[in-house]
Amino acid sequence: MASDGIIEIPGNLLLFACLLRCAQYLWQSHLKQTRAFWLAAALIFFTVIRRELNYLPDLFVPSDFSFLSQSYDWWEDSILTVIYLVALGLLAYSRHYLYAVLKRVPVSLYLSVTALAVIQYMGENAIMFPHTIGGIVEELAETVIYTIALVYLWRLHLSAYSGQSYSDQP
Repeated sequence: MASDGIIEIPGNLLLFACLLRCAQYLWQSHLKQTRAFWLAAALIFFTVIRRELNYLPDLFVPSDFSFLSQSYDWWEDSILTVIYLVALGLLAYSRHYLYAVLKRVPVSLYLSVTALAVIQYMGENAIMFPHTIGGIVEELAETVIYTIALVYLWRLHLSAYSGQSYSDQP
């Protein structure tokens, strides 16, 4: 954590709040498609949190860890890939609900998040930013993106989608 600094803490807290909000929506949902969508969202936030907490293996896993002749990094990447694929499958299953949610997002929000993602990438790779402040720019951009996600999740109401018909057929 010392290498990542204290600047990552707000982002991690925001991600955890997003995960909890998705879990709340999962428990409040009654249709299979909506439950699949919110489970996928929770899995995605879980994997993002795991990637943000990149110092955890250094704290808890010995550097020479091996299981079935594979390193910890291999196992972590494999498990996270399976989680990504499950989330993708759940999103495909809930595509009608996904579309209903995404079409209500203002275009300006898409553009803002895209611009922040570009700034985050530029900060991470020291493109147009000195390497000394690139990490700070990266973390600040990520924190703003996570804040936007939490605000959007908080303002989203499941009742706004209850009048729409979603097929529960696979």
